[in-house]
Amino acid sequence: MPISNEEVAELFENMATLLEVKGDTVFKIRAYQRAASTIAQLPFSLEQAVADNMDLKKVPGIGKAISDKIHELISTGQVGTYERLKSELPAGILEIMGIPSIGPKTAALIARELNVGSVEELEQAIQDGRLAALPGLGQKTADNILRHIQSLRTKDDRTPIGDALAVAERVIAALRERCPHIGQLYPVGSLRRWEETIGDIDLIGTSPHPAEVSQALVSLPEVLEVLAHGEKKTSVVVKPGIQIDLRIGDEESFGALLQYFTGSLQHNIRLRDYANRMGLSLNEYGITDLKSGQVEVFPNETTFYARLGLPYIPPEIRTGMGELEAAQQGTLPNLVEESDLRGDLHLHSNWSDGSDPIEVMVEAAVAQGYEYMALTDHSAGLGIANGLSIERLEQQIKLLRSLQEQYPITILRGSEVDIRADGRLDYPDELLSQLDVVVASVHSAMGQNRDTMTQRVIKAMQHPSTTIIGHLSTRLIGQREPTQVDVEAVLQAARETGTALEINASPERLDLKDTHAYRARELGVPLVINTDSHHHSSLSQRRFGVAVARRAWCEAGHILNTMNREQFLAYLRTPKPERITLFDAKVSQLSKREVTV
Repeated sequence: MPISNEEVAELFENMATLLEVKGDTVFKIRAYQRAASTIAQLPFSLEQAVADNMDLKKVPGIGKAISDKIHELISTGQVGTYERLKSELPAGILEIMGIPSIGPKTAALIARELNVGSVEELEQAIQDGRLAALPGLGQKTADNILRHIQSLRTKDDRTPIGDALAVAERVIAALRERCPHIGQLYPVGSLRRWEETIGDIDLIGTSPHPAEVSQALVSLPEVLEVLAHGEKKTSVVVKPGIQIDLRIGDEESFGALLQYFTGSLQHNIRLRDYANRMGLSLNEYGITDLKSGQVEVFPNETTFYARLGLPYIPPEIRTGMGELEAAQQGTLPNLVEESDLRGDLHLHSNWSDGSDPIEVMVEAAVAQGYEYMALTDHSAGLGIANGLSIERLEQQIKLLRSLQEQYPITILRGSEVDIRADGRLDYPDELLSQLDVVVASVHSAMGQNRDTMTQRVIKAMQHPSTTIIGHLSTRLIGQREPTQVDVEAVLQAARETGTALEINASPERLDLKDTHAYRARELGVPLVINTDSHHHSSLSQRRFGVAVARRAWCEAGHILNTMNREQFLAYLRTPKPERITLFDAKVSQLSKREVTV
């Protein structure tokens, strides 16, 4: 059975978790975490690299010990060190630690004192009062853990977009390699609309030899089950359990097929009703004149929408929530694009919990064509992330100044500073004032009630050094519930204080979510799209953040880091909340930008 990079990364992440439970050294724990992060981002297969006798030690973050374990896993199917770790600790501890709010010490206590080895057994221990009786826990903690268990149990089977898109792109690449005659081939449905979670993956394409494409799909090594196998429609289940439906259509009518299967359902219903009033009927094959019965076909979506007297409507806003009216009135937004971004303001290096040296992260930002970037390693409050002490941050500031002469990009000195439980920032004011960019984020005490959390974030925004609030809700899609916060109050305070809010492009976060970003745009709150990269390859994940902004109807002017270098530096030099005036001027330029289709 092939071993994927994801499986190797998961093993090292589990090893780090088990070492945390044992109380091992932070350096060893971070080494495994860094290896897991690096491996998850690799653009090549580790299994193939081993077969090709590649020296894995040349990969940043993989030393001899990690390299040896990779070879052992791929050659034997297991790692002896990992198996010994599991045998030394209570069974089921990894499953218990998969519950949000349960850290290594709590997991070890539960497993040891209650002999609990599964989520079901833990739930029973909560219900019969045994968990609350443990030293240092109590009923409030027990109730909180039970809430997380119930949330996980009711979570649907949808896949986070980052995972689904990776699968879709691998399958598309494999099909194109095996069938060079494929013409068009796209993901549709919720994936093309860039929703944050995906059900099944729908692919549609064109080819003069559809049966060959169908056969190529069912023959892929990652296919676990074939559900249907026809000439023009095929359905399979691929690792890690995602269903893929493939349809092959005709070139001349591909526009109608693409539009129909992109959806959304509500968009298509409203578009169908609109067409009916014009005496037309829509389906996946084309547009039918209801009087004559004549069917018109369209090779692309632009001509399809044009037949209805409408401009092209971007997939991200096909929600049935006002886009059709905007199209009729000629007021569709000219949505922000990746090429509009001029910088990334949330990047980590191996000074804290990143995988790469500062120079590698700078070079990655240069490769993106950016004019500026901010290095924002963690503050000291986040223990396991190897946050920078005051002395280390001062050293890093000096280093960044010295590096500036070597690069064409403007290197901004920053930090992702913890917002403490009482709303104070994790560094003294005199140090914060030396930074160009402060991303203030919540990383602890996430169980605070709504009012407390809201006031905590607002207090952080009121600090004159806070540039951006990072990943406001702290959620991890499918893994950790968002914190309880009054989003409307936070957005109002952001506007009043001149604080920007981050759209975190990391696909497991996407925080702000699209609906909150939409409201922020309405209120005139500055938004930034950051990748929160911990590895140089993650800068390309900006596309996920751009997609969130597009779903929020954002144009380039609504996004702060579409400012050019001179504009952005002027913005940073302007005291808060006077920055809002500069931002409003940027938004006012929207009407001067030509709308494209």
